[in-house]
Amino acid sequence: MTDRLKDKIALVIGASRGIGKAVALRFKEEGARIVIADFDANEGQRAADEIGADFIRTDISRMDDAVAAVAFAVERHGRLDVIVQNAGIYPWQLIENTEPEDWDQVMAINLRGCFNAARAALTPMKRQGSGRILFTSSITGPHVTSPGHGHYAASKAGINGFIRSAALEFSAYGINVNGVEPGNILTEAIQLHRSAAFIQNMEDAIPLARLGSPRDVANAFLFLASDDASYVTGTTIVVDGGQLLPEGADFRLQPT
Repeated sequence: MTDRLKDKIALVIGASRGIGKAVALRFKEEGARIVIADFDANEGQRAADEIGADFIRTDISRMDDAVAAVAFAVERHGRLDVIVQNAGIYPWQLIENTEPEDWDQVMAINLRGCFNAARAALTPMKRQGSGRILFTSSITGPHVTSPGHGHYAASKAGINGFIRSAALEFSAYGINVNGVEPGNILTEAIQLHRSAAFIQNMEDAIPLARLGSPRDVANAFLFLASDDASYVTGTTIVVDGGQLLPEGADFRLQPT
């Protein structure tokens, strides 16, 4: 490891498993001190113990919880250098079967959660004159979608718009705002809730012929959190194995 985040204080929201946990672990490997915030107290504490991090239970859809998580990190470590808002939900639900309360729940966690995290982190970062605010977006919404993801796609497209606005407004305070757009990532949830045939079908649509790993996404977040990205703001990194590239299904070159 190269100590790219040596002595940085990072708050990772939605880090009990999957991408968020991989981000927290990757940051820890590079020298950061980690605070994990998650809605699931048992899984969140377990992840924190495994990684060697502090933990606070957080419902990121609530502004007071976001403020409390940031305050906890600052109280424990004296500052906040990086915040990653990774918490999100993606229920499969056709638009015709989506009730207003279903829509509101997805927006509250996925999109308002980003506003809450950014607004809460702004206070200490503005005082410091530096900081990195990072979000997990998706290729679903900004670029592609599929049936059953109307609310999810809308929330992720909204995150990209918010990234650009926040980056512009916060630039005067020395704060960089960016995001990562994962494609299909082989998380615990995918393995638990999707069939082998479904996963194979996704792999067949990806030029690199595999689903990504949470660590693939974490490496992109590491770059954005590090000094290597000091001149990068208001953008997203796509981590999708080339999934967005083909014009059609028949894209693989035959060696013969």
